[in-house]
Amino acid sequence: MITKLSHTTLFVTDQDKAHDFYVNKLGFTVKTDARMTNGFRWLTVSPPEQPNIEIALLSPLHEGMSYDEETRKAFKYLLDKNALGAGVLYTPDCRATYEELKAKGVVFKCEPREQFYGIEAVITDSCGNWFSMTQPKEM
Repeated sequence: MITKLSHTTLFVTDQDKAHDFYVNKLGFTVKTDARMTNGFRWLTVSPPEQPNIEIALLSPLHEGMSYDEETRKAFKYLLDKNALGAGVLYTPDCRATYEELKAKGVVFKCEPREQFYGIEAVITDSCGNWFSMTQPKEM
């Protein structure tokens, strides 16, 4: 029986940039940062209030991922275009978090705006992904 999701993956163009973004800008915690003998890097982080989920920040461009050249090119194309929507980041105060992260140099696709589900700003990680940063409406 499967009882929980322990890890999920975000593909990134540059693991060092991803580390800086998720740890130094978003405040996530590094869970694992290890290199294999072939140079493959296993880097995982967790949100500060959700330590039981690890997000693997992996480069699909590394040969250790065992993708063929055509697949690596497709990943590179999508990541270079910042075209991968990766999910929703929860915040209890979207406008305040927007100002805090903007002051740290985080790039946004749009400022906070009212939506039917709450207040949302769209954030990019500079490594190929974008997220809805959302303060949900109280139900």
